[in-house]
Amino acid sequence: MGIGKLIEEVGGAIAAEQAAKAVDPNAGILVEGAAAVAGFMGVGKLSDTMEAHTEAKRDASQDAAQDAADANDPAAEPK
Repeated sequence: MGIGKLIEEVGGAIAAEQAAKAVDPNAGILVEGAAAVAGFMGVGKLSDTMEAHTEAKRDASQDAAQDAADANDPAAEPK
């Protein structure tokens, strides 16, 4: 786990806790703690999903570039 990911997760925990306080100013410690855990875990999952999506797009663009290079290479075998 990198420091950047940890900072994102802590930020998510703080934001979720603040949102819980805004919705219910009388929220107890359990509600605030649950919100913090949910924010921490949610940001982690969102970050992982976005990273996987970015890698998939990068792989697709590399495959397309390779296919274009193969199409322009007269020595390449046809598929």
